[in-house]
Amino acid sequence: MNDKNYVFSALNKAFYPLSLQQDYINAGSWPNDPVPVADDIFNKFSGMPPKAKILSSGEDGLPCWEDIPPLTTEQLISIAEIQRAQFLSLANEKITPLSDAVELDIATDEEALLLKEWKKYRVMLNRVDTSKAPEIDWPISPSL
Repeated sequence: MNDKNYVFSALNKAFYPLSLQQDYINAGSWPNDPVPVADDIFNKFSGMPPKAKILSSGEDGLPCWEDIPPLTTEQLISIAEIQRAQFLSLANEKITPLSDAVELDIATDEEALLLKEWKKYRVMLNRVDTSKAPEIDWPISPSL
């Protein structure tokens, strides 16, 4: 079980099969820091990582699992902006036919009320400060 058919690159955090070394060299993508690893190490670290872990490398250049780093503030803000865009898209989708019904004077009382609720929801979404992510108090959408 001490066969070494793979190398690990700590820089790329990836395994490379020795059987394809010449192909990688020809393509200019063979790593500069290959470390031969036993097949059992390859098998342990080439599958699905344990929960909340990612493949990394230790000081010895060998593979190891490390905790997934927390999202950065910028990533959290970006996620919040995407969420807001999705919520606004849904609100606009609901508002358009309700607005048409009101403008054409054919809206039911329920449709007129829903239009007002959806417009209020849309305004509240636009007031959300995404820079406070993930501590955002999202407005609650009207009943779908």
